[in-house]
Amino acid sequence: MSWGTELWDQFDNLEKHTQWGIDILEKYIKFVKERTEIELSYAKQLRNLSKKYQPKKNSKEEEEHRYTACKAFLSTLNEMNDYAGQHEVISENMTSQITVELARYVQELKQERKSHFHEGRKAQQHIETCWKQLESSKRRFERDCKEADRAQQYFEKMDADINVTKADVEKARQQAQIRHQMAEDSKADYSSILQKFNHEQREYYYSHIPTIFQKIQEMEERRIVRMGESMKTYAEVDRQVVPIIGKCLDGIVKAAESIDQKNDSQLVIEAYKSGFEPPGDIEFEDYTQPMKRTISENSLSNSREGKAELKFGGKSKGKLWPFIKKNKSPKQQKEPLSHRFNEFMTSKPKIHCFRSLKRGTQSFCFHKELMKRTIGKPTYAFEARDYVVSLPGAAPEDFSNLPPEQRRKKLQQKVDELNKDIQKEMDQRDAITKMKDVYLKNPQMGDPASLDHKLTEVSQNIEKLRLEAQKFEAWLAEVEGRLPARSEQARRQSGMYDGQTAPPVSNCAQDRESSPDGSYTEEQSQESEVKVLATDFDDEFDDEEPLPAIGTCKALYTFDGQNEGTISVVEGETLYVIEEDKGDGWTRIRRSEDEEGYVPTSYVEVYLDKNAKGAKTYI
Repeated sequence: MSWGTELWDQFDNLEKHTQWGIDILEKYIKFVKERTEIELSYAKQLRNLSKKYQPKKNSKEEEEHRYTACKAFLSTLNEMNDYAGQHEVISENMTSQITVELARYVQELKQERKSHFHEGRKAQQHIETCWKQLESSKRRFERDCKEADRAQQYFEKMDADINVTKADVEKARQQAQIRHQMAEDSKADYSSILQKFNHEQREYYYSHIPTIFQKIQEMEERRIVRMGESMKTYAEVDRQVVPIIGKCLDGIVKAAESIDQKNDSQLVIEAYKSGFEPPGDIEFEDYTQPMKRTISENSLSNSREGKAELKFGGKSKGKLWPFIKKNKSPKQQKEPLSHRFNEFMTSKPKIHCFRSLKRGTQSFCFHKELMKRTIGKPTYAFEARDYVVSLPGAAPEDFSNLPPEQRRKKLQQKVDELNKDIQKEMDQRDAITKMKDVYLKNPQMGDPASLDHKLTEVSQNIEKLRLEAQKFEAWLAEVEGRLPARSEQARRQSGMYDGQTAPPVSNCAQDRESSPDGSYTEEQSQESEVKVLATDFDDEFDDEEPLPAIGTCKALYTFDGQNEGTISVVEGETLYVIEEDKGDGWTRIRRSEDEEGYVPTSYVEVYLDKNAKGAKTYI
């Protein structure tokens, strides 16, 4: 089966067919290109979707992701981000392996097709030229034959005529001979051209055209094979990412299976537990007796346990007794006394002297006068709370406005943040110190004195952060019962009364000491300052385990590490990287278990292991 023998006379149709094949290939390229654009768009939309629902830093959403359900949702978002990355891989592979390659092949195919059909047209033009020569010689031979016949007839006529002179007859005879010779020459020429044309025609139909058409056939078959291979590549590109996409989906399923409802319930308890006990029963208030109403002891605490300490509500601002209807009378003095203290108990304690309120025989007027002397305004309990909340900067630095459990968590969180900041500053100080040592060793690299100001500034920051951390650790120790309660003066220093001047209330300490059950005691002496315990941060790193290798490096130059903490390397030596450059120009490497140190980052070429645990890049 060959186009050269079967389709010897279909030159024009083959030209149209091969052009159609190229058009089909270009259409397939366009299809793959649009598919890659769809994959990129889909990946971009998935990434934007994942980014949209990621928790924002330093927001409430970040705190909510402590719950296992939120963690699972966050894992789903991360897996979807990886899922989007696989669609980007599909787009990139299809572009590089199909679109670009086929586009290059189409250009080569067009050039090859053009060359083959140019040869075919050239062969056609040659055979047509030979045919024209044959026709021309044939017509000339025919014309010469006719001229010879006419000349012969004229000679015979002149020879038969007796009136014609002998000279005219001889002239006619010579003319007939000339014409006859010309006819013979034309005949020989025609015969030669005919033989040549037949040879060229055989060569054209049995050699040139079959060879050209065979090349065109092979070209077309290669195009078909190439298109089939591209389709296989199209499927393989998708198939290559299927295992990774499957892992992403498995990760989502694993995240969903990791949800623990019991753990989330416990986290809710830890997040909102106030540490207070529920209020006790409310005693009956007899309005039929013409006597001065007093504060109901059981409206503040449980009478069966005999506790006299005033309990404040947690974060909730709702009533502890949700079915009590509030008196809508415009005269708030007529409101039942239990309602007043219900409002007071659900408020956040802003003034520590409220803890000295005693139950039993003390009248409501006494507490009103006590609050008047405490904050400088005649008001009721809930009005005092509103007034304190409205003061600028009234939120205490030691979180004393929160319930004990919540306050402990806030203080612990603050201490952890300060310790992280201290560690960061210490790392920066160490980096500057190392750089200064390098400058001292190699003055051409920089001026050591230029780092003194920065080193002093970092040291001052560390000292400030340590003092701040010690202050919060002292408050945390007080909450956890490791230190005695602070005096009233220490509380004022914590920032509770910043921006306002309050006269000292002498009755507060007396009321606390004279409470019936001694549930709350606080030292009167203002000399009982809280002594802050110093913290030695260097002890945390004494038993530090060896750092794992996060990659390898190759020494570009020889470095003679003579300073403490550095290590000598030889050009071309390969070592392990255990700590990447943190921006100070030094990389920590290891030669053996007992031999490690720092070298300038510019002296080595680092090859990080992307899968190594703890591999980080510092900018």
